[in-house]
Amino acid sequence: MRKLLSTFAVVVSSAVALTACGSSSGAQTLRVGTLTDAPPSIYLENGQFTGYDNELLRDIAKREGFQVEFVGTEFSGLLAKVASGQLDIGSSTISATAARKKTVAFSNGYDTSYTTVVTKKGAGLAQAGAFAGKRLGVVQGSVQDEFAGKLAGAQVVRFPDYNAGFAQLRSGALDGWVVPKDIGQKYLDQNPGVPLEFGYTVLDKDTPSAYAVAKSDPDLLNKLNDGLAKAIADGTVARLHAQFFKQAPVAKELAKGGPGLPVKNA
Repeated sequence: MRKLLSTFAVVVSSAVALTACGSSSGAQTLRVGTLTDAPPSIYLENGQFTGYDNELLRDIAKREGFQVEFVGTEFSGLLAKVASGQLDIGSSTISATAARKKTVAFSNGYDTSYTTVVTKKGAGLAQAGAFAGKRLGVVQGSVQDEFAGKLAGAQVVRFPDYNAGFAQLRSGALDGWVVPKDIGQKYLDQNPGVPLEFGYTVLDKDTPSAYAVAKSDPDLLNKLNDGLAKAIADGTVARLHAQFFKQAPVAKELAKGGPGLPVKNA
């Protein structure tokens, strides 16, 4: 009996050792919430999640020793899922606003952007005071949702994704579609025969795009910031930005060797 117990103990001990070895050598896989229809930042191509945000995150993951599994998620519920642990990271051109910092923690910034109103050509919606009685589409829960709500007299219509809003704009059901300018530019480039143009536009430099993580996971936040800093230092950020944003130069803070875009969560 003692011999059997001894043998059993050796087997269990070996199994535990093998398990520990496997967990330490295998890369951890993290679930990343992202969108499917917001090129060039975040989108699906041939069934693969890609775009500037997601390819940069893949690069950071490789540097920091973890893997990523992308999950298509509606933006309106993304931050809540990150905060509750259903998702490990949010990657969807998320502006690091003060209100959102109450729910999640943000990495340092990896992009700056403009918010713009895409309109029919000749609509005359180039000034902040031109929106009284106008129907403006937004992605629910986005910074653009908040932006449109501050335009006096605007009627804000909320959608779960970008494609739905663009379709309504083209049909004439909307007067304007409020989006990050790079997403608007991509849509205009892909639909050259549609008579659309940019209207009122503002810079969002004080709230850069950043990855979202749970406040309870400072180790992951540190990994994201470390990997991002390395990607800025060696020019990877600038290269990926040029790859996906053909018409917009990278912010000087994100150019090779630049200081980065620090985000304070406190």
